[in-house]
Order: sequence, then structure tokens, then C-alpha cells
Amino acid sequence: MMELTVTGLHASHGRTPALFGVDLSITEGGSCCVLGRNGVGKTSLMNAIMGVLPTREGTVTLDGRDITRMPPWERVRLGLGYIPQERTGFAHLTVAENLRVVLETRPGAKRSDVDDVLDLFPRLKPLLKRAAGFLSGGQRQQLAIARALLTKPKILLLDEPTEGIQPSIVAEIEEAIVAFHDRDGLGILLAEQYVEMALRMAERYIVLEAGQVVSAGATAELSAEDAGKLLAI
Repeated sequence: MMELTVTGLHASHGRTPALFGVDLSITEGGSCCVLGRNGVGKTSLMNAIMGVLPTREGTVTLDGRDITRMPPWERVRLGLGYIPQERTGFAHLTVAENLRVVLETRPGAKRSDVDDVLDLFPRLKPLLKRAAGFLSGGQRQQLAIARALLTKPKILLLDEPTEGIQPSIVAEIEEAIVAFHDRDGLGILLAEQYVEMALRMAERYIVLEAGQVVSAGATAELSAEDAGKLLAI
């Protein structure tokens, strides 16, 4: 079973420190949410784990293998998937082309893999010939998640997947991620301000404040008072 471990992680944006000694771990099939206000380091943590943001100190290991200095695409090949906050994709390509580009980069991929992710996001099916740049925010997010799932990750990182999305689409996204988690044993590391959803989806949580972990534990063991404090973040 694959395990992602972050130990004593420090990272900076240029000369501006962003993370200070962050520790966390998640196993394939497990789930953890990263909570905190805007600007506390949630995105920096995700980017550092994926190699988008260089690490100053500390280590990131995957199945005991040190990947701290490994480029992002190698981390993807080893089993990490990432859905950044920006909902990246190829705006000039159609939905179908965006999916096919990802599929063709994975050895052993099958056309049925596309059908599987489209079953999770049926709203995308009538939009396959539409350029991704003309999708709504919720549709772009569903496409971003579908693209990430096509890489067949063992552990998936999601950075604020519900930001700016209407509630009905948020519910569909949550349902799809949970379905993949339950069916394929996908590990989930979720950075999210929508605390109610994050706590529903995750077995464990950490709270960041000014780039440091100030609280961590099992979501099932949260008292009503503690849950109230988290909901007020």
C-alpha cells in the first residue's frame, strides 16, 4: 500500500517563507484534509509536495522513496495526482482532446478509462466537442478532476476544488471523488475551506496557521466544540 510522507517541510516563495516544518502522512485508500484561512500555506503545501514549489528543508517520500528533488511529472508517474486551484487544462482543445492528451501519455491506457471518468461526470458528455476555454467554472473543475483521474493516481491532491462553484456542482464533485475513493482505494489529500465537506470526506485533518501545523487529528474524534472552531476557520 502506497504511503506519502511529508517530514519537516520548509518552503519559500523566493525570499518569503511559506511553510515551516510541516509533517503529514497519508496512505493509499486513506484521506486527510488540510484546513485553514486564505494565505496560511495550503496551496504552498500542495505545490511543495508535487515539486512545483522547491523545498528548502525536509523531505517528501513516496513508498519510502525520497522524491523531494524529483520533478512533478516523475511524481505523477509514481502515483501522485494533482488538481491545482487554477483548474489547468488546454483551453483551445476540446473536452475530448483534453482527455485524450492525458490518456495517450499513460502506458497501457484504454479508451474505456475515459468512459469511466465520464460516468462520474455526466455533465461533460454532451460537451466533448466544446473547447475547454468555453466551459463554466464548475465544468472546468470537473474536467480537471477527470484529467487527473485518467493518470490512475494512487494518491490524489486536490487544492480548493469547490472554490467559486455552485452548490449543485460541489455535491457532484464530492460524490465523484468519494466514489473513486471507495471503488479504487484512492488516497485523498484535500485542501479546502468548505470545512463541512472536508470533514465528511476525510478521516484525518491538519490545520495550518502561518505555514505551520497548529492542530491535527482524526475527524471522527472531534468534539462539538472543536468542530465549531474548525468551522469558524
